Amino acid sequence: MQTERLVVIGGSAGALDALRAIVRDLPRDFPAAVLVVVHISPDFPSRLAQILNDSGPLEACHARDGDPLRAGVIHVAPPDHHLLVQRGHLRLTRSPKENRARPSIDVLFRSAAYTHGAGVMGVLLSGMLDDGTSGLWTIKQLGGQVIVQHPEEAPQPSMPLSALRQVEVDEVLGAGQIGPHLSEWAFAAGPLEEHVTLDDEQRRRLEVELGVATEDNAFELGVLQLGPLSPFTCPECHGVMVQIKEGNSSRFRCHTGHAFSPSSLLAEVRDSVEASLWSAARALDENVMLLEHLARHFGEAGEEGPREAFTHEALHAREQARLVRQSALHAKDQSDGRLLQFALESEQGQAR
Repeated sequence: MQTERLVVIGGSAGALDALRAIVRDLPRDFPAAVLVVVHISPDFPSRLAQILNDSGPLEACHARDGDPLRAGVIHVAPPDHHLLVQRGHLRLTRSPKENRARPSIDVLFRSAAYTHGAGVMGVLLSGMLDDGTSGLWTIKQLGGQVIVQHPEEAPQPSMPLSALRQVEVDEVLGAGQIGPHLSEWAFAAGPLEEHVTLDDEQRRRLEVELGVATEDNAFELGVLQLGPLSPFTCPECHGVMVQIKEGNSSRFRCHTGHAFSPSSLLAEVRDSVEASLWSAARALDENVMLLEHLARHFGEAGEEGPREAFTHEALHAREQARLVRQSALHAKDQSDGRLLQFALESEQGQAR
């Protein structure tokens, strides 16, 4: 395991201002590499590297597959690619999404913990749901340190709150305090203390999950042996999922590799339900159109009996379509996050 120091930062909605503040406060001679994952749209080019490059003295660039880690350089995950560390180099992959995201914060954090152990400082910023919590837990299990942005400062506090409920966080800081703290840690003299609490089974699971992230075949790696079978199917690919215990919490992974926390699984299932309802509404609308067409056809032919029958059936189908449409319109009445937050708190309350 490598022991040089490495900073990994993850964020999502509302994280940009905090990131800029952190980068602004890092000195030009910062002695550690910095890797950044932020959830961004896969459909448009990202300007994040340029924004960070303009925000402080350090060079910031989009990571490229195979690039070496360089101290004093900020490597940013490009859109639609997971960013990992492997044998002192960067890896970019398009392996299955984790927590509905690619790049995933958990993927970066786990790989950094595996390769750098006590030499990792993980930082989790503002964001919705809970990507990053599992990765921070792994960093702590392998001896690293973790910082969480203060939830009261974060525009979207769900990710910081999730980490605080599940992980023994070292520091809870405002964005303006994180950069100086990273500098103090990175410049500290003396050897890093190894304090590994990951058991053999957990280490095997970590290696399997890192294999999935580097585009190995999840089924052949033995994903289905990582935990008991779940009654849920993967909303991404409809594959079988197993339930993975991690500390006092659980998450899910399917045999093709997609991974979900309970809250991200709920969010994905709700999206699937809404899509299914709109598909049903479309089919019922087409049914109405066909029935009304047939009613007109028989009416023009002077066949009153069939016309009345098809007209009656069309009215019934129109009412069905109305009900399904109303269900689709209200499928996300809880979009303010109350249900997701309840699920998150219920799961994480087990850790208390």
